[in-house]
Amino acid sequence: MKKQLSQNWIISKSGLRFLIIILLVLGIFFRFFNIDKKIYWGDEVFSSLRISSYMQSEMNEQLSNGRLISIEDLQKYQYPNPEKNTIDTIKGLILEDSQILPLYILMTRFWVELFGNSVAVTRSFSAFISLLTFPCLYWLCQELFESSLIGWIAIGLVAVSPVHVVYAQEARAYSLWIVAILISSLALLRAMRLKTKVSWCIYTATLVLGFYSHIFFTFVAIAQGIYVVAIERFRFSKTSIYYLLSSFAGFIAFVPWLWIIITNPQPEAVTWANAKQTLFASVARWAGIFSRTFLDLGISPSDPGKLKIALIPFILIILALISYSIYVLCRRTSKEVWLFVLTLIGSVGLPLLIVDFVFQKRYATSRYTLPSVLGIQLAVAYLFTTKITSIYTKIWQKKFWSLVAVIVIMGGIISCIVHSQAQIWWNNLPQKYQEYPKIANIISQGNKPLLISDTDNILPPIQMLGHLVAPKVQFQIVEPNKLPEITNGFTDIFLFKPSDFLKAGIEKIYNSKLQQINDFLWKITKST
Repeated sequence: MKKQLSQNWIISKSGLRFLIIILLVLGIFFRFFNIDKKIYWGDEVFSSLRISSYMQSEMNEQLSNGRLISIEDLQKYQYPNPEKNTIDTIKGLILEDSQILPLYILMTRFWVELFGNSVAVTRSFSAFISLLTFPCLYWLCQELFESSLIGWIAIGLVAVSPVHVVYAQEARAYSLWIVAILISSLALLRAMRLKTKVSWCIYTATLVLGFYSHIFFTFVAIAQGIYVVAIERFRFSKTSIYYLLSSFAGFIAFVPWLWIIITNPQPEAVTWANAKQTLFASVARWAGIFSRTFLDLGISPSDPGKLKIALIPFILIILALISYSIYVLCRRTSKEVWLFVLTLIGSVGLPLLIVDFVFQKRYATSRYTLPSVLGIQLAVAYLFTTKITSIYTKIWQKKFWSLVAVIVIMGGIISCIVHSQAQIWWNNLPQKYQEYPKIANIISQGNKPLLISDTDNILPPIQMLGHLVAPKVQFQIVEPNKLPEITNGFTDIFLFKPSDFLKAGIEKIYNSKLQQINDFLWKITKST
């Protein structure tokens, strides 16, 4: 690889590294800037419940007895507290959220205990972990391509990659999963090269890390097995034996939690994926997923069709760039290199493609296709490096590909700027939660506001509002088919997502009229 690189560059090697360092600084800045500005949405609220170590059944029982509830009472179930410990955390995961692996939850709980209770602190753990992506990516490129320059280019691309920044600011395990993927990939390639027992033991440890970071890491591990078998040409070699032993040891370490998942399934956690979608919708969805690797202006399904149509040319260009990158990679690198990248791209991408297009489900989301995103970024980093620095590339071609690289990077920077100023993004389900900030603002404008709702709305809606409304807001939550005892002293009383029984009961028992503000919020406006 090194022999094919030219010294006649458009920019010097030191200048290029300086530019990459600037991108790295920008990437770090965007990962932490306005980290608490985005709405703390449903998935994050569930993460915080698990961090608090309370079970949802406990929370519902203690909050839905009709008493007045303050913001502090709600946040008791969002942050760690002395009443619960690590054992309670694991117990809650086992009984109510077995599909969530415990490593991220336990690490974040310790982080919040150390630095304090706030949305910024909870999310900052993901941002901090995401910084480990950079050294891991660089070392992986060194091991895979034997080129530090490709490593630098890859760091520049990932630093301002919109999808990486989005998930670095989310209180979920995706940043940890990315790091686990990179570390296990690096450890595998290193073990195959060194062929030592220590290196294979390190690979085993990275498998355990991956298995306990995200349930879809299993697909990555399977893809790594396919890679080893293909490289060893199905021979029962020393490398194959060591790989089998390492993967078996890693799998055995994961068996206890795998048994928990099997014996305590949570099918309701993925009911959103059962919605049927057309072939065109699937194609559009996948095009959007891959294009967000380099350009993301926050367009969601709830946005006007004109905005989506305007993005089509940019999406097609990005898809063409990705396709050409993979083509060049396969043509110009050895089997050990291109097969590794392809198996990484296909590890989760291929199973999700089959589920989407064959069974017409909608499991494919940007958060699940992160291994594919990493593989694509490796391919594009290789393309830019070879096109800009290769001795076989003409000067005008070097200038052209330098311009392409600048445009891609500028697209990422612009995306990060837009993302940093937004209160809600596509990953926060704006089609479902778009009105929540407005609702919180309306409620908070009252002098002594009270918000009444049913038990079914505690998680996530009420807890989400608890992170948005002013501290003066009081809550009152009642069980189904029960009415609250409204006390005097409140200047503004609201009903949030009330059942028909609750609305009818309030109007009849309290001789009140209800004014509908929007699809979620009603206000008691007059008593007779």
